Amino acid sequence: MVGRPLPTETEVKDYIRARRNWGRWGKDDQVGAINLITPAKRAAATRLVKSGRSVSLSRPFPKEPGINNTFPAQHWMKTHPRGNGGFAADFYGIYYHGIASTHIDALCHTWDNEAMWNGRDPRAEITFDGARFGSIEHWSEGIITRGVLLDVPRHRGVPCVTQETPIHGWELEDILARRGIRLEPGDALCVYAGREAWQAQRPDPQERPGLHVSCLPFLRDHDVSVLVWDMLDHLPIGYDIAWAVHAALFAYGVALLDNALLEPLAQACAQEGRDDFMLVIAPLKVIGGTGSPVNPLAVF
Repeated sequence: MVGRPLPTETEVKDYIRARRNWGRWGKDDQVGAINLITPAKRAAATRLVKSGRSVSLSRPFPKEPGINNTFPAQHWMKTHPRGNGGFAADFYGIYYHGIASTHIDALCHTWDNEAMWNGRDPRAEITFDGARFGSIEHWSEGIITRGVLLDVPRHRGVPCVTQETPIHGWELEDILARRGIRLEPGDALCVYAGREAWQAQRPDPQERPGLHVSCLPFLRDHDVSVLVWDMLDHLPIGYDIAWAVHAALFAYGVALLDNALLEPLAQACAQEGRDDFMLVIAPLKVIGGTGSPVNPLAVF
């Protein structure tokens, strides 16, 4: 971390434009880096299951308003009589983008001043009734792959990442080397930053430690299919760009699983004595959706 020069703005823009995956799987591709999860890759992920232990990476449905939940989810319950019995039914409503809900972003969710995924024009593809390109239903068969946890607090020997010490791409490489981990194309990368410990410090809501934009080449170099993270992009970005690591969506086609609950996963990895596992993500099949709430499962 200390002593390494930060990338210049020109270098950052090259991460996003010169190295993008547009056209890699065809000009009309709407699946992105999930193409790297082949049937053989899914089958190999199932062979990682040894103990059968399952860990949810989802936060609770965010119904309570708070500093990190400006738009609380809605949950209404009603009971109905039925003969000499009855039943209960309820309604769920959620604005899941943001930092409260565990959700996956579809490829249509972000773009910069050039275009969205695969060079498409968001003005033509994004409508009030839904996205016409890169929407969440293209991942409705489920995402099943090898998940790999990089535990940054454990690596640093601290409770959490701080605003002054965001996560850089070279630190992720250092963790791989120290842990003896080899990333493979199509892997889901889980980066734990210690969000619960950080939030307990009552931080400034305008700031957020997390992954610095220097992490973009790491994702591209290792052909990551999904980024699972608890702290998201380091803010403020510090460069004149629309998006930091969220640019991996429209530049590389990498799926982003935001606001994962990774503290239990970090504990499970330590107890199991391993850093990899089978990861299962099943988005809702919403035609034209920009993403979906999810309950990701890590199975050991």
